[in-house]
Amino acid sequence: MNNIRLRELLKLYLDDSASDLEQSELWDYINDPFYDAEIKNLIGQAFDQQIETSELAENEQRNLLEFIYTKDQPVTGWFIKLWPRMTGIAAAIALMVLSLYFFNYKNDKHAQSDILAAQDRNPGSFGATLTLANGKKIKLSDAANGEIAKEAGISVSKTADGQLIYEIKEAIGNPDQINTLSTAKGETYILTLPDKSKVWLNAASSLTYSASLNEHGMRRVKLEGEAYFEIFKDKVHPFIVQTANQEVEVLGTHFNVNSYKDEPGIATTLLEGSVKVKAGGSLKIIKPGEQAINKSGTIEVRKVDLDDVVDWKNGDFYLNHIDFKIAMRKIARWYDMEIIYDETVPDNMESGGWISRDKPLSTVLRSIEASGLVKFKVEGRKIYVRQ
Repeated sequence: MNNIRLRELLKLYLDDSASDLEQSELWDYINDPFYDAEIKNLIGQAFDQQIETSELAENEQRNLLEFIYTKDQPVTGWFIKLWPRMTGIAAAIALMVLSLYFFNYKNDKHAQSDILAAQDRNPGSFGATLTLANGKKIKLSDAANGEIAKEAGISVSKTADGQLIYEIKEAIGNPDQINTLSTAKGETYILTLPDKSKVWLNAASSLTYSASLNEHGMRRVKLEGEAYFEIFKDKVHPFIVQTANQEVEVLGTHFNVNSYKDEPGIATTLLEGSVKVKAGGSLKIIKPGEQAINKSGTIEVRKVDLDDVVDWKNGDFYLNHIDFKIAMRKIARWYDMEIIYDETVPDNMESGGWISRDKPLSTVLRSIEASGLVKFKVEGRKIYVRQ
């Protein structure tokens, strides 16, 4: 980052024209100790200037100087109104003022950050439990790499990079052995089915399927929770994803299904190809970039930002312009936490920015706190949220 970019971000912030991503970028830099020296350098440059040569009226100069020396007033009100008139030296002074405000903000938040760090939790990881047709349960994080099971001529293997692979070796016995792959909160896994279709299973989810995948001429799986599918094309054998009160039928495509019970509806989002979404007497065909929301059998189709939907598969929390409480549910599942809201937290807030899912919980919460949207308190496995 250079001085020009910092000035740009600060000006946008004061003009109240910074986007959520730009605000997130600014706070990332401000909260990163690596950039402290660069910000202090800008402050030093501002001090070298003389406010008397600015275009501000005498009373405005006095107010501004009072602000600089008290350093504890919010950057709002008259100061923001003055910004359009602050050019040249005055703009440098404004930069100094806002930087000082940020440093004070960081100091004020230091104790809170320590509290969050003391109650920290590591991010989730690759892990799942495989339940075989005979009832045997295999915890995949504990299982050795290589073949872990064999049923009716179907080999089940675990790879070193967190994947489960089914391969049909020979057609013997009963191929319709029902298996279930399930993840707890804080776990995710990748499954390769016998037809070479791949499934990414998100936290707190389960996928139930025949070991051979073939069920009466169709490829059928049952999903609880969330999964991303890349389906191998087979015109003869449609692929069916069954969730509570809904079926998604495809021939070959890439799509995401979110059927968590604590979400307002079942969301089916298409990235590539074409899918049919059926619920009760309703049927919708959606196109890439569209999402079908099923609420009690009524299906609505809308355009969506795909990054918001598949962020978890890509290892991120992409929180830009999404409902704040939806964002917090994503975080709760990944860190195995419970969210408790103070009555001051409204239902219509939007979050912003993004952060990697491989960060500790404290880092994620501090990033959100830096936006000024809410404040957090962590006790055990509970996150308390207030404004």
